[in-house]
Amino acid sequence: MDFSKVVGALDQGFNWFISLGGAAMMFIIITLLSLAFGVKLSRAFEGGLRMAMALTGMSAVISLLTTAFGPALKAFVSFTGLHLSISDLGWAPIAVITWSSLYTLYFAFICIITNLVMLGLKVTNTLNVDLFNIWNVSILGLLINWSSGGNFFLMSVFVVFIYALMLFNADAMKPTINDLLGYDESNITTTAHPELLVTPVVVLLDRLISKIFPFIDKFDFDAETLNKKIGFLGSKGAIGAYLGVFVGLLGRQDAPHIFTLAFTAGVALELFGIVGDWFAPAIEPLSEGITSFMERRMHGRKLYVAIDWPILASRAEIWAVANILAPILLIIAMVLPGNKVLPLGGIILTVLAPALLIGTRGKVVRMTIIGTIMIPLFLWAGTLIAPFLTQTSKAMGVFPAGLGKHEMFSAVDSDPIEKMLALLFGNAAKTLDWKLILCSVLALVAYVGLFAWYVHTLRKEARLRGENNAPTVAVTSAEVSETVAEGDVADATAQSAESAISAQKNKSSQKSKERAVSCEEAMPNASVSLKQTGKRISRSLRNRLRSSIVRHPVAIG
Repeated sequence: MDFSKVVGALDQGFNWFISLGGAAMMFIIITLLSLAFGVKLSRAFEGGLRMAMALTGMSAVISLLTTAFGPALKAFVSFTGLHLSISDLGWAPIAVITWSSLYTLYFAFICIITNLVMLGLKVTNTLNVDLFNIWNVSILGLLINWSSGGNFFLMSVFVVFIYALMLFNADAMKPTINDLLGYDESNITTTAHPELLVTPVVVLLDRLISKIFPFIDKFDFDAETLNKKIGFLGSKGAIGAYLGVFVGLLGRQDAPHIFTLAFTAGVALELFGIVGDWFAPAIEPLSEGITSFMERRMHGRKLYVAIDWPILASRAEIWAVANILAPILLIIAMVLPGNKVLPLGGIILTVLAPALLIGTRGKVVRMTIIGTIMIPLFLWAGTLIAPFLTQTSKAMGVFPAGLGKHEMFSAVDSDPIEKMLALLFGNAAKTLDWKLILCSVLALVAYVGLFAWYVHTLRKEARLRGENNAPTVAVTSAEVSETVAEGDVADATAQSAESAISAQKNKSSQKSKERAVSCEEAMPNASVSLKQTGKRISRSLRNRLRSSIVRHPVAIG
């Protein structure tokens, strides 16, 4: 058998498969994977077809936006001399690039294994079924691979590391999500979206604001009322229209072109949301198959189920702050040193607003201040990854139509810190420069240290909220006589009541004193009665009641 011929045939077949394009590739792959996990043929076909439609539709919207904005952006750079020469096309081009790469399937596989292992070891309670958003992790792996010159081991380890942090984060955020959304303890819904990995920075800045400006919450306002007042004027389409006018004026376009830009941008931003909603149903059959597969092997264990971040979208603060931050993002982009990205597709910072909600517990003023401080991270990350996105999209044949051959594009998107770390680690591994290696070690220590502090902080706050929200136990003498027949418990009850009465004597009004004295006179008889019937209750019930009396206020009436 001629091994070289086999390798050649496999290589030829692989190249043919790649030449089908990202949409066709994912149609075939999603369909076959779904079937492998036991999904019915009709559902598997539906998932594959929806994915192909979503990828094709997103590419068309990107082309619409870039074709319309290209001339104005070129004129803007020429007239102003500003080097905002990188077009932000939002998250869509990253999704197209990653889902057009076979590496994404490899990353999905090792992430699923990571989730299973962590569940098996009981170091997480989260089952992440949000498989579509694996592209957010895939881009980090591809960045490592690109910047390191193809270091497969480092790429794999980094992806597993980030995915593990996502699961830890989902566990840590669950009590806060319950509190913000009014979920009870039986609710299993959470999110492990990678964009929430910036929440540790939000929490750190929130704590600093509390120390430096403790009065800041006096200026907070109701976000839901603001959103109602803004209405359509704060919608994606309206913001797109404002953006089109802004870019047209910057590029010194004439009135017809400015109107065209306004309407095109409004349509594009609306379509980004509409076509973006196609991705989740496309991956749903495969997610169902994987979920069913895992449930059969978890023997009924109760888990948190992580889905996409829009579970938080019902909170009005997210949309109020996203609207407030949009013009701030544009202004910062124009003056920020080191930035070359002109925000377009990512102008509405839904990649940041959910983390601001979690980290500040929905305080709009804090969310706005912290969001403004953090905007540069997203712009710098977008600038740094632009060469990778441009080169990779050209190699894959998915370079956005409408952009010039030598133009670059990027995305103001999630995981800015993780993208910077990926490039730093990749370059350190490629060059073996001791300075880069030292910077990588220090950056990793700082990153992990901040994350550990953040998880500890969220858990501590959750415990305090649980204690503060614990129900008050009110016990009357009649109820105690009827339900508890144990002498030691009665003694503890009497002592607690007498302490409470004593406090009332010292602090209450004369009327309260008289009521307390009356109650005190009644206590000896209740105590004696309880002692006489003392041996008929089990030790477990006695201990539980004693614990309740110690922890909670007891009223004897």
